[in-house]
Amino acid sequence: MKTYCECHGHIFMNGADYREGMAAHKNGPDLSLIRAHLAACRDSGITYFRDGGDALGVSLAARELAAEYGIRYVTPAFAIHRKGRYGGIVGYEYETLSEYRQLLARARREGADFIKLMFSGILYFDTYSHLSCPPLPGEEIHALVDIAHGEGFAVMAHVNGPEALRAALEAGTDSIEHGYFMDEEDLPLLSEGRTVWVPTMAAIAPFAGRPGCSAEVVAETLRRQGELLRRAAALGALIATGSDSGAVGVPHGAGIHTEEALLTNALGEDAPAVLARGNRALLARFPGGK
Repeated sequence: MKTYCECHGHIFMNGADYREGMAAHKNGPDLSLIRAHLAACRDSGITYFRDGGDALGVSLAARELAAEYGIRYVTPAFAIHRKGRYGGIVGYEYETLSEYRQLLARARREGADFIKLMFSGILYFDTYSHLSCPPLPGEEIHALVDIAHGEGFAVMAHVNGPEALRAALEAGTDSIEHGYFMDEEDLPLLSEGRTVWVPTMAAIAPFAGRPGCSAEVVAETLRRQGELLRRAAALGALIATGSDSGAVGVPHGAGIHTEEALLTNALGEDAPAVLARGNRALLARFPGGK
């Protein structure tokens, strides 16, 4: 069986409704549900799973079980976001850098393999490039990454929008997740800085038929992402496979097959070599697991 790297997923989500996913673990991680999700990943050929974190302890519980399913599993324990910005669904907030440092200390105590940071909002599909909230200022992004690196952590960052993406690349963020609406002139920063890009196209495609979403906006978002991926690959950028497994419309296991198909369509005949190189680089920076 062909094997896959799921470089961006959320095991606590169920691929259909994130509120239901959270409710299932409200009294503690539901081990039977976690096992079902891990089994789906195993049956789809996934041997590496990098979780984006949660505030329920689910990804930490999954890491303890994953080896039984032949999966190397890594997690930040929880994600970190600025108070009043997007990110409460997957972690905890800070208001000052002192509070941020306290969250880093908590992540270390809980056994985090790396740090997950939230630099921007999520995409809305009523209008092209519409995000749910303003991005963090560039200087704050630099400070967050520098502090995490200083504590010995690699950084996985949720980030969309040109300003936040440029700051994340300049700061040396280890991986950018999603990365929508990047400025073309910033592609050399991506390739030269050796940040790994996990574009999560499989998480966008399901919105084409959802209420309040424009199919045309979804299509243009994917088209532009694919165009930038082709240009990034031509410059030698590192691109890895991650479907946002567990997000709405992205089933655990099957999502990575959709992601690889979308990336292959975007990258063309060079896709296998490009993705293999990107996945190797990501696994080297986020090895962890048990």
